[in-house]
Amino acid sequence: MSSTNPSRGIFGRIAAVIFSVAIIAAAGWLFINRQYVVDTASVWSYQPGADIVSVADRSKMTEKSRFIFYATKPEIANAETFNKDCPRKETSSPILGCYTNDRIYVFSVSDPRLDGIEEVTAAHEMLHAVWQRHSQAERDRLTSLLTDVYERGVSPAFKERMSYYERNEPGELVNELHSILATEVKDLSPELETYYKQYFTDRSSVVALHDKYSSVYDSIINQSDELFKELTNLNQEIANDSAVYMQRSTELSRDIDTFNQRANNGGFSSQSAFSAERSRLIARSNAIESERQSINAKIDLYSQKQLKYEALGAELEGLNKSIDSIKSLEQAPTL
Repeated sequence: MSSTNPSRGIFGRIAAVIFSVAIIAAAGWLFINRQYVVDTASVWSYQPGADIVSVADRSKMTEKSRFIFYATKPEIANAETFNKDCPRKETSSPILGCYTNDRIYVFSVSDPRLDGIEEVTAAHEMLHAVWQRHSQAERDRLTSLLTDVYERGVSPAFKERMSYYERNEPGELVNELHSILATEVKDLSPELETYYKQYFTDRSSVVALHDKYSSVYDSIINQSDELFKELTNLNQEIANDSAVYMQRSTELSRDIDTFNQRANNGGFSSQSAFSAERSRLIARSNAIESERQSINAKIDLYSQKQLKYEALGAELEGLNKSIDSIKSLEQAPTL
């Protein structure tokens, strides 16, 4: 005759309940933390190259931001790969990086004058990945802080730059501010500085890298602008001086002809009168010759400045080409 143990049945039911609760809890945790789980799997399957590690190091990423960065399997890409994965929105506006399909691509820039541009671009794109992982409540909180900086302390040039995003990425203005302000603006509010410490061990280093390569552009543009003003003013001076020179030369030529006619026809009452008039004409001729030499000197100076201006233009074009993944337009199909 068999017998049953009531306590065993009770414990068995309790164990089943506990197991079920554990399963439900685990499922709930997985649902709430599904992005973290996906990121963890992605990081485990990704082996960053030395170039990616260097970018993360130089941009001063924290362990938290480095984890998110690696989760996107970032790639510093050549032109062919970059153009395939990061198509530009405007032909005249080259892009240096993109965050698409949870992947980060950074265009490879080899020009040593633009050292740091890859690091800043990578940090910029990493923060897009951060933004995507934020809750709506956190985005709302940050929106208030970011737009306050944007509305109070940015230049017209910065707002013009942001119009690109408004045209090509409607609704993403704050997302872009979240990346741009962190990597390009030195002084932010205490709340934002505290927030960004989660992602940068030294945010000022990232901004310094941005300022370093931006100063190369700024220097060329400022020199070009100054030279353009000088060329414009010098061109006007040459035109004005030349007009005066031509008028005085014409008058002198006419007066010399008159003098010669009078000399040939006995038009002078004495040798002293002849000599005095001749001396005045010679003095005028010498003065006009000085004016001619002065104009020629200005023309030479103009030529020198023009060559320098053109050299700056070539230098700027070279810099632009080094960050432009599209080197030339493809040939149009023939009919």
